Amino acid sequence: MSETKSEPPVWSPFDLRREHLLNNLITVVALLFWARVLLYGLTQEVPRAKYGAAFLAGGVLIYTLDELRNLDGSDRLERLGLWICALVGVTVPAYVWLHYEVLETQRIGYALGYEYAIGGLFGLVVLYLTYRAFGAAFAGVVIASVLYAYFGNLITGLLGHGGVAFEQIINVLSMEFDGFFGSITQVVAVKVALFLLYAGLMRGYGAFDLIMRLSFRTAKYLRSGVAQSAVISSLIVGSINGAQTANAAMTGSFTIPLMKESGMKSDSAGGIEAVASAGGQIMPPVMGAAAFVMASLIPGLGYVDVLIAGIIPAVVFYISVAIGVHYMAVKQLPEGGINIEGRLEDLDDGYHPLIEAIRFGVPFAVLLYTLGIAQWTVISSALYTCGAMVLTGTGIPLLLSVADGDADPIETVRDAANNTVSGFKFGAVAIAPIAIIIAAVNGIVDLLNATGLPGKLSLAIVGVAGGVLLFTAILSMVVCLILGLGMPTVAAYTIVALLIAPTLTGEFAIDPVAAHFFVLYAAILSGITPPIAIAVVVTTGIANSNFWKTAVEALKLGFPLFVLPFSFIYNPEIVTGGLTLATVSSGLILLLGAVAIIHGLNCAPRPFDISAPLSYGIRAVYVVLGVVAMVWPSLTPRIGAAAAAILFIAVQSRIAETPNVGYVAEGD
Repeated sequence: MSETKSEPPVWSPFDLRREHLLNNLITVVALLFWARVLLYGLTQEVPRAKYGAAFLAGGVLIYTLDELRNLDGSDRLERLGLWICALVGVTVPAYVWLHYEVLETQRIGYALGYEYAIGGLFGLVVLYLTYRAFGAAFAGVVIASVLYAYFGNLITGLLGHGGVAFEQIINVLSMEFDGFFGSITQVVAVKVALFLLYAGLMRGYGAFDLIMRLSFRTAKYLRSGVAQSAVISSLIVGSINGAQTANAAMTGSFTIPLMKESGMKSDSAGGIEAVASAGGQIMPPVMGAAAFVMASLIPGLGYVDVLIAGIIPAVVFYISVAIGVHYMAVKQLPEGGINIEGRLEDLDDGYHPLIEAIRFGVPFAVLLYTLGIAQWTVISSALYTCGAMVLTGTGIPLLLSVADGDADPIETVRDAANNTVSGFKFGAVAIAPIAIIIAAVNGIVDLLNATGLPGKLSLAIVGVAGGVLLFTAILSMVVCLILGLGMPTVAAYTIVALLIAPTLTGEFAIDPVAAHFFVLYAAILSGITPPIAIAVVVTTGIANSNFWKTAVEALKLGFPLFVLPFSFIYNPEIVTGGLTLATVSSGLILLLGAVAIIHGLNCAPRPFDISAPLSYGIRAVYVVLGVVAMVWPSLTPRIGAAAAAILFIAVQSRIAETPNVGYVAEGD
């Protein structure tokens, strides 16, 4: 391959050896990290708070080593800084681990002089690593939280407070089992980590390639199948990995070039992948790990309850997005499409579909059975799921090797071991930045709780909104979009759940499940909402498209996702009523409303053969009818709006059957 200016610099042999050594070191640390996680899952031999410190230390070490591996030899100062971060990031949690009993039971509210020093260093490490992993925007939120806590006595009005001493800030963040080592970090360490291991094992054994193969094959039977592959693969992968940006980068590297090659505009390809990556975070059964945190934050709510509550909104989102993608694809893709078979050859052939279904279906069935039917604890369910994944991922290839006389069993064993180790490594590298940002979020939340901000923020929002629920919900969504800042789902949801959800439950008596689903969806939306739109930033880079045009395409496709949170507020039975006939009926009306919105924003260039600018009025009618069907608090207007929208769509489709009219046209 010829060298171009866009290619990375050529590394020296010394750099390559260093990269190789760091790669091996990451593998060893990852195995030790998961050994510690599995040991706790099996025995739970130490207090959860103490275990959280060990978990965070492992996450910091893995992340810094992975960053060091990606640096070349010219970045010596940066490399030194990362090694210092690794040292401090392991030493301070180790100190907290060793002095757990003293810190937890005797020295509450104060620390020793040198503890303030090392605690402050650890805080700087978390801040710097947060900046490296998630950018200046969220690092700025951390700094702003510290400044607000320290200078609160200078603030007048409702949001003012007495101020928190600098030593107390360090103590809360680093030397007590709140802050960086607090309850949210512990929930992620105990309940979420093992599901990232499951995701890593799936990838190690080739599940993601299987998902891509299945997605690509849909293009053989559906004209929009190429674009639908992005939706299907991103929804499946995104449900497990828990980060919009990671999902967009992982699946987008395949799907975006495929869509562009098939004839789709780069802006549309990037927008489709961004929306699908965001939507993956709301798909049961994992829901980007936010489901486990939600179950821990709402008293009396179990994981299965969250899973059931999330089914209808997820189905509505998926179907509406699939329809919108179909509209986009039909208007842009040529009849012939591309050579899908040729693209499938780029992926590993894998095993027979039935064998693949057993390999990856059995562990998933174990997950559904243990969590949904047997209702075991999350830890037990995750352990058995990971165990089943290792058993089928390694056992089936070994059995097939024995059955095939020409196969080399030794080579098969070696491949199975390598795939397993790769899965452990993938999982560790995936969870490391999540552990860091969760620690930062935990520190922000506990620090702001010490200032009394959540209650004051609720009063401020209600005051600005004049006590009107609709205005309060809109303002709350805006705050959630700002606080989301493109963070991983579990981090974004956690911070808005603790700061915003109490406004809805306390001031307006909204059901806690409905309120938490509202803030979950609103926080996720920051990934596709300009000017932050971190998922769009990633897909724009892959698609080589214009950021703002790509964001507009994403908003047109994902608009129902902006309306869904308000449906939870005004029609809470959608997420609180279980899977009853009434709930399913309400969900069907919700779906029809979402379809009306998607149709209005993405349908024919000339609906009803009416050209612009009058056509925009027709589109607005569809959107208004869809919003009424999704949000209106009484049933009759919802049914009427949905029926009217479907009637208009049917009439428009009938008109479109006339030659040279409707959305078969290539354009105006």
